[in-house]
Amino acid sequence: MKDTAMKRAVYACLSLLCLALVQPALAMDLQLTGKTALVTGSTGGIGYGIAKTLLHEGAQVIINGRTAESVAKAAASLKQATGKTPLTFAGDMSKAEDIERLAKTFPTVDILVNNVGRFIPREFSQSTDQDWYDSFDLNVMSGVRLSRFYLPGMKQRNWGRIIFISSESALQIPVESVQYGMTKAAEIAVARGLAESCAKTGVTVNSILPGPTLDSDDPRAAARFGDRPQAQVEEEFFKTRRPTSLIKRFARTEEVASLVAYVASPLSSATTGAALRVDGGVVKSAF
Repeated sequence: MKDTAMKRAVYACLSLLCLALVQPALAMDLQLTGKTALVTGSTGGIGYGIAKTLLHEGAQVIINGRTAESVAKAAASLKQATGKTPLTFAGDMSKAEDIERLAKTFPTVDILVNNVGRFIPREFSQSTDQDWYDSFDLNVMSGVRLSRFYLPGMKQRNWGRIIFISSESALQIPVESVQYGMTKAAEIAVARGLAESCAKTGVTVNSILPGPTLDSDDPRAAARFGDRPQAQVEEEFFKTRRPTSLIKRFARTEEVASLVAYVASPLSSATTGAALRVDGGVVKSAF
C-alpha cells in the first residue's frame, strides 16, 4: 500500500514537471495597458524603438516628428509591426508654440519620454552661438517645457513617469560636439531636480543614458556607412572612438527601449532620481 501511494506521488510529480516543460514561458506584464505615453522624436532611431515597445506592451502611444509626412510614415510602420495604431503629432519640439499646440491636442499624458535630440558634430572653436542655442532648445528645453505642462496633472493623479533620454556623452563629453555633451548633462540635472520635487508621490523621474546605438533598419544608418559594410564600420568605431566598450558593438534600439519600458511601468515605482546606463559598458565606471 505504501508502494502504491509512493508511485502515485511520483507520477503526480512527473506529470507536473511535464506540464511545466510544455507550458510557454510567461512574459513579464509591465502593466502598461491603459496608460498614455508621449514619445518625442519617435519617427526613427531610439524614439521609434521606444514607441514600438510601448505599443507592444499595451500602452496608447503618441508619436512625434517634425513633418506630417515623417509621422504618417512612422505610424504606418508601427501599425504593421505591432498591429496597433499610434496617435500622432507633427511639430518642432524646439519651438514653444508647437509644444503648446501639442499640449492642447493631448492634455493628459501618463508617461512622458523626452527623447528628441540633435547631435551637431562641430569642433569647439568652429561651433557658433547658434549651434549652442539650437542644441539647448531642442535637447533640453523641449523636455523642460513638456514636463512643466504634464507634471502637475501627474501629481494630481498621483501617478506618472517622466523619462529623459540622455546619453553616455553626458559623462564622457565628446570633443567633436561639446555642446551635445553639455545638453545631455543638463538633462540629467533636470531629471534629478524634478524627481526631488516629486518626493512622496507616485510620480518618478529618471534619465536613461544610451551608448552608441544603431537601428539597422533605418536608412539613415546605411547612409552613414557609405559603401563600407556595417561590420567594418563597427569594428573601426569601437577600436578608435569608443575603445572602452565592453560589448564591442552598437546597441540595438530595442535594447534601449526595453529599459525605457520597464522604467515607464508601475513595476519601477522605487526607481526615481536615477541616471540609468544602457551604454554597453562604454563608461569606464561601476557607478
